Amino acid sequence: MSSSTRMGPGIDPSSPTPFYLQLEELLLRRVSAGEWPPGVRIPTESELCDLYGVSRVTVRQALARLVQRGLLTRGRGKGTFVRDGRLTASARSVSSFSKELDGLGMKPGAQVLGIDRVQASEEVAAAMDRGVGTELFRLRRLRTADGQPIAVQTSLLVAEMFPGLDERVTDNSSLYELLRSDYGVGPVEATEIFRVAGVPRDLAPLLGVTRGSHAFHVVRVSFIGPTAFEHTTSVIRGDRYEIRLALRNP
Repeated sequence: MSSSTRMGPGIDPSSPTPFYLQLEELLLRRVSAGEWPPGVRIPTESELCDLYGVSRVTVRQALARLVQRGLLTRGRGKGTFVRDGRLTASARSVSSFSKELDGLGMKPGAQVLGIDRVQASEEVAAAMDRGVGTELFRLRRLRTADGQPIAVQTSLLVAEMFPGLDERVTDNSSLYELLRSDYGVGPVEATEIFRVAGVPRDLAPLLGVTRGSHAFHVVRVSFIGPTAFEHTTSVIRGDRYEIRLALRNP
């Protein structure tokens, strides 16, 4: 059952280490060495079975462990891909999405999908402690990382605080930088709620994923002092972004 690859020794049937752990290590070496760079689809389960002379159960166990470790990601009906490890956010400050991507070594981008005026719904008004019907700018943008789509963001901003905003927002600009430079407003505090759900039908083509693919749905309310000025909903591709937090007992 042994085989070999140019990356090193193959499965050793005489080793006390279970086959799936051996295979996990072999696959990890190929990822670490850059043979399978981020975004590349790795061989299918059948191909890995043939390549390493192991059962499908062994392959699935090894792949599952690498998915749990955040090194691989699975796309329904598409295969298994190498996850871009740079898109793993740790504990964060109140910063823009652009700065977050920049800190992860990615080139941030933004395409304005539209900006108009809307009235605050009951839900948004309650979250921002504003009156129902408060006039808001609604800004929709497609966010990219190294030129690849990663999120669609819908930002609601109090219109009276940002006159003329609809004429100043441009592609590839940081909204927070614009608010600071032109209006003297920047977030001091924010609350965020994360949940996981499917990508809405209308957003799937923009994000380059199939409808129903998993995504982070993030709602952020940003404050300057006690005043909320922004309510943003982000739909972030689950196969390109993850959050990792270090936990510690007091």
